[in-house]
Amino acid sequence: MGWRIGVDIGGTFTDVAVLDEESGRAGIAKVPTTPRDFGAAVVDGIGAAMRDHGIGPESVSLVSHATTVVTNALLEEKGADIALIATEGFRDVLELRRSARADLYDLFQNAPAVLVPRRRRFELRERIDAQGEVVTPLDEAGLDAVVARIHELGVEAVAVCLMFSFLNDAHERRVGDRLRAALPGLPVFLSSEVLPEIREFERTSTTAVCAYVGPVLASYLDRLEGALAGLGLPSLYVMGSNGGVFDVPEALKMPAAVVESGPAAGVIAAQRMGRQLGRPNLISFDMGGTTAKASLIENGRIETTSDYEVGGEGNVGRWLHGTGHPIRVPVIDLAEVSAGGGSIAWLDPGGALRVGPQSAGAEPGPACYRQGGARPTVTDANVVLGYLSRKHLLGGRLPIDAAASEMAIRKHIADPLGQDVAQAAAGILRVVNNSMAEALRIVSVERGHDAREFSLAAFGGAGPVHAAALAEELGIAEVIVPPIPGGFSALGLVATDLRRDYARTFYARIDEADPRVLDQRLGELEAAARAMLRNAGLPEADCAIERSADCRYARQAYELTAPLGLGPVTHALLEALADAFHERHLRTYGHKNPDEPVQMVNIRVTATGRLPGVAFHADAEAPPAAGEPQREVWWFGEPVRCPVIARGALPAGAEGHPGPIIVEEMDCTTVVPPGWRARRDEHGFILVTRSA
Repeated sequence: MGWRIGVDIGGTFTDVAVLDEESGRAGIAKVPTTPRDFGAAVVDGIGAAMRDHGIGPESVSLVSHATTVVTNALLEEKGADIALIATEGFRDVLELRRSARADLYDLFQNAPAVLVPRRRRFELRERIDAQGEVVTPLDEAGLDAVVARIHELGVEAVAVCLMFSFLNDAHERRVGDRLRAALPGLPVFLSSEVLPEIREFERTSTTAVCAYVGPVLASYLDRLEGALAGLGLPSLYVMGSNGGVFDVPEALKMPAAVVESGPAAGVIAAQRMGRQLGRPNLISFDMGGTTAKASLIENGRIETTSDYEVGGEGNVGRWLHGTGHPIRVPVIDLAEVSAGGGSIAWLDPGGALRVGPQSAGAEPGPACYRQGGARPTVTDANVVLGYLSRKHLLGGRLPIDAAASEMAIRKHIADPLGQDVAQAAAGILRVVNNSMAEALRIVSVERGHDAREFSLAAFGGAGPVHAAALAEELGIAEVIVPPIPGGFSALGLVATDLRRDYARTFYARIDEADPRVLDQRLGELEAAARAMLRNAGLPEADCAIERSADCRYARQAYELTAPLGLGPVTHALLEALADAFHERHLRTYGHKNPDEPVQMVNIRVTATGRLPGVAFHADAEAPPAAGEPQREVWWFGEPVRCPVIARGALPAGAEGHPGPIIVEEMDCTTVVPPGWRARRDEHGFILVTRSA
């Protein structure tokens, strides 16, 4: 048994969580994020956590990391210079896109920037038809000319996406072999290796994204691995968007799978928390410095989706199609809004109060940090109203200048609106809470779930500050605040399993599919999955394989994923798949048609390597809150003297402490409003419930 270390880079702070595998004792170190070199904060944070908790490198069993490098490269358009090789006549697939648009009635909206300019998009004369048969042989002379031109351009990576290569990859493999032989060391991403699935635009986009961010990710991870090796730490694992970790070589094979790794870690931690507390139905709410994320956990299960876009305006993921670059990789299904502690409040030309999407981030940060920020943020509003300490945060390590918060809000919000500072601050919180409540509704009410049947798991540096107000809005009766809530996503990194997803297109009606052919195709995916698990060095007893298939009714445009049992493929197994699809269709859309033939489109294999389970425990001996035992807090427009207590001093009885109270700990503040009560359970979790 040893220590696990998880590192999550946030918009304001980089969180390093440590977990003792034997006792479940958790701790955290927080250091300011370093946007100019994210790895510097990672190394500093790990060093600080090891010193604070007396951890030697020899006792560390796992180092897991959630990185924003991939997402940032796409958002900031700072990826590699890449080339794209396509079938003759298809070089402009990335530019033509789909017809979906973020705003149906905006005739002047701009599509996301194309990752590969047209001068670096090349065509090859070749053609494979929809049955996987060669219609036009590969033009070898043309291939040599393209390779020579790519060499002249000096690109950093190449994406190759030929027509119907997901059915027959012979031409793509030949192109890949030629490129790798002529240009050794140049990253080459073949669509048949990255995403052997139907839909030309999505397949090309995913392959291009991998090429665009691959060199950036490789450079970052190489430097980071070198720094961690210098500290004597074990090999690094990277969090994937599907909620599992994998080693660095696997991450570099599929860089697009690292998108949204930080938010995914938080949802995984919430799932583990729900199992530990016997609460299988949770809505996870993660509010950090720049964004707030919500996801739904029903009966202990997390939904994933492959219908995801990244890098577009607002970075809203799956909720507005046409905003970014599609990536067809499994991503934990969550809603994300630009609402965090650093989100900037501003007035639009009509004088309406807005919050976000711009954020003060780590540099310069909120005005109260006195690091150069002069615009009012959500954190400044919380300081003015007394929800956050007006003296210091992080257990006294971060001084707070409340006067700077008041000045920023007065200048930019209160005076222009003719309000006092407290009114303006309350308005900022109403606006941002409304935005975050919408994210909670997206994952619950808009999916046919009654939010009142779920508990709200609140974490992130700012989540427990706002959680009770959001629960009140949605009629949720219980808020759960886990240990080290400010670094809970980092804690999720050390509580997850090794996981990797494999998929390919298999297009056939279920009642007409050849079981032997399907068995062979599944066997190929399973062989790749088992090889990955063997390379990770995990015992076979800790490894598991799951199978599923994307299915649809005839003439439907999109699919639903249904489980496909293990073992040899038989007609009975296929009938069970069809039954599972019918039930999934009923749950999703409210109806099913058992008499309608079901088509398989893609088959999927998920490989999981189970790491030893852990339980979360909060330190009952937490130090008392530094500062005043009471402070003036605004409730319903009036200032009230409110008790301020430490998390460890919160009563553990069934009655708890009635609100209003402020519960403080090193990395977070929990706000308990009037009409609510707070107590600690036997694991040290804070339970905030409505008073009778």
